Amino acid sequence: MGHRLSKIYTRTGDTGTTGLGDGSRVAKDDLRITALGDVDELNSVIGVLRAQITLSSLEAEHKAHWDHSLSLIQHWLFDLGGEVCIPDYHLLQPACIEFLEKDIDRMNENLPMLKDFILPTGTLTCSHAHQARAVCRRAERSLMTVHGRDQNIQATALQLLNRLSDWLFVASRSLQRAEHGSEVLWQKNINENLKLF
Repeated sequence: MGHRLSKIYTRTGDTGTTGLGDGSRVAKDDLRITALGDVDELNSVIGVLRAQITLSSLEAEHKAHWDHSLSLIQHWLFDLGGEVCIPDYHLLQPACIEFLEKDIDRMNENLPMLKDFILPTGTLTCSHAHQARAVCRRAERSLMTVHGRDQNIQATALQLLNRLSDWLFVASRSLQRAEHGSEVLWQKNINENLKLF
């Protein structure tokens, strides 16, 4: 691997194309490259969430648990990037979906029933989880667009982003509660009480 990454700039993309993992070249605004970029951005904001958790007020044991889960997720997203970059190449396994579903159920056991919509805000840690959820939804839309055109995105890849966005939503609630914050509820008739400060 060291030899492959020894030269960072190659100049091969100067004309607006980039190489896929199978050796083919596509335009930098190709749907597959857009999806790859969205998955990369998602992985990056997950990294920011991990960093914020280390700075949070959570107990060390809880920090370690969150870091382990987010580390797995980052590795799965990197595998997903490999699948997008190399058409018909499969790296993801169904076990990642099972993990997310079980973890969602585990987190939900300690959360109050959600009766109203919540705004994507709260503690800084919770807010980073909401941001990651929104980016995840965009990455899922991009991947579905590629699948609609090429029909070669495996089911596990599509399921991963769908389940991960659910996981991030529940994680945002769990993190908010763990840091003793209150969920900010959407107010249906907010304009009726509009006033200037």
